[in-house]
Amino acid sequence: MAVLYLSETSSGHSLPQRLADFSSLVDALDYAALGQTGMNFYDRRCHLTAVVEYSLLKKRAVGAAKRLLSLGMLKGDRVALIADTTLGFVEIFFACQYAGLIPVPLPIPMGVGHHQSYVEKLRGLLANCSPSAVLGGDEWLSFVREAIDPATQIFIGTAEQLEVLPLADVELARPQPDDIAYLQYTSGSTRFPRGVVVTQRSVMANLRGISLDGIRLRPQDRCISWLPFYHDMGLVGFVLTPVATQLSVDYLQTQDFAMRPKQWLTLMSRNWGTVSVAPPFGYDLCVRRCSSTEVQNLDLSHWRVAGVGAEPIAMATLDRFAEHFAPAGFKASAFMPCYGLAENTLAVSFAAPDLGGQTDRVDRDILELESRAVKATEHSAAISTFVNCGGPLPGHQLQVLDEAGNPLPERSVGRIVISGPSLMQGYFHDPESTHQLAETQQLDTGDLGYLFNGNLYVTGRKKDLIIIRGRNIWPQDIELVAETEADVRPGDVIVFIVDKDGEPAVVMQVQCRILSSDKRERLVHTLFSKIHSEFGVSPTIDLVPPHSIPRTSSGKPARAEARKRFLSQLSMAPHMLVAAGSA
Repeated sequence: MAVLYLSETSSGHSLPQRLADFSSLVDALDYAALGQTGMNFYDRRCHLTAVVEYSLLKKRAVGAAKRLLSLGMLKGDRVALIADTTLGFVEIFFACQYAGLIPVPLPIPMGVGHHQSYVEKLRGLLANCSPSAVLGGDEWLSFVREAIDPATQIFIGTAEQLEVLPLADVELARPQPDDIAYLQYTSGSTRFPRGVVVTQRSVMANLRGISLDGIRLRPQDRCISWLPFYHDMGLVGFVLTPVATQLSVDYLQTQDFAMRPKQWLTLMSRNWGTVSVAPPFGYDLCVRRCSSTEVQNLDLSHWRVAGVGAEPIAMATLDRFAEHFAPAGFKASAFMPCYGLAENTLAVSFAAPDLGGQTDRVDRDILELESRAVKATEHSAAISTFVNCGGPLPGHQLQVLDEAGNPLPERSVGRIVISGPSLMQGYFHDPESTHQLAETQQLDTGDLGYLFNGNLYVTGRKKDLIIIRGRNIWPQDIELVAETEADVRPGDVIVFIVDKDGEPAVVMQVQCRILSSDKRERLVHTLFSKIHSEFGVSPTIDLVPPHSIPRTSSGKPARAEARKRFLSQLSMAPHMLVAAGSA
């Protein structure tokens, strides 16, 4: 089958574009099915492996919906989906929409050597959502059977195995705006993932805001993504948004991107991609793994929206990407920083289009001592730089509050609190949090930041903040200073605090590829000197092998998990907690 190029939709069969102005995901797919756009799936060599027009997706989803109902499931039952980047996942996800069932996307393993930890995580997720069926690829079902109670009598199989079941003789009911559309588990950066309850009303409100006011999609746009379907940015941004705006979308598996990041750019070049989004580490990986010669063979001149989100944004990362890929026609003005979280379906704010990354340089000493983001001057001894993530989507509210819940003036750092039509209904099987949300109609995001000229600048996670002797130190500031060392790559550092004799102690883990013991020792002392000089703290520096730093499903540094692993090692080797260079 041929790739679904947008030239097909601009012919006499064109469908007038609607930007997510539907009451449900079913209505959105029903409309998209009237056109000729759809989804394309590629392998690691950028060979096309599957194509499905939205008209065919609807037909297959309706059939799968009736087969799911033949299993005796009732409205509101959960269907767990191991969310690999496959056509089967998309079909069953939309089958649940037609059947009145609740799809629950679950992650795939992060890589080899994570068998037991993945099974344990899967066991917790399945216990929480209590599914009536679990579907996924053959390669993942053995993990499911290991994680689930053998006495549990539910359907466990592939999309292909579901297809041989009989069709239930039922009339499919239309979903209502307050029906649950799906459960989205959080990335779990500070605790075990929680199931965010997303209604049809909230997902459609967010899709409308993303497409109309955020990215500002056009009929000629083409979306390309390697983001995992189990994460909100991959699911909402690049599965649901294209359907709700009738745009074609090309998919590369996340694992294939990690192995060959250039393939993302190859698809952008070959298919004239205009919209794609990634966490900062995705852009950094492309710079490190794509040679200047390879850049010359790319055409990125059509890329008009290069979204950036899901983790703290370092402007230096974006600058390096823009410079490296400028010969391929990439424009720095395409960068569009954004802020969001699963509890708000996905997006909260977008920076203005066509301006690229805009930054605010503030005096770090004042920031640490007074929690105020005062613009840096030539007299500032140290500077922190934060990226403008824009203002809230229309109809949504974004406030910065103090600990007592009072609004703070501009440039004062406080708790980021959001409200509006995209907000979740609550956390699944967490009545206390759900009741509190229903009462207040607003959510404390757990992030800290400040407003300036109505735009949001995120400074970090509240739980990650390092408070020492009355100073508020951001772990990412320490990480960025460490990354200025030649032997330390961006993303190779994670900083967190542990308790040492009742006092907070800073631990900095650094992924190290150096084998020489003398060079390793020099690196430790150099890093210690830099951090001590810059921040006045004495970190314990732990050199760890490559790929040791844990990350969430969205790519954020998983500080809680890193701390847990470090403390586990510490219990076996207490001498580890000694600040390098302090002896």
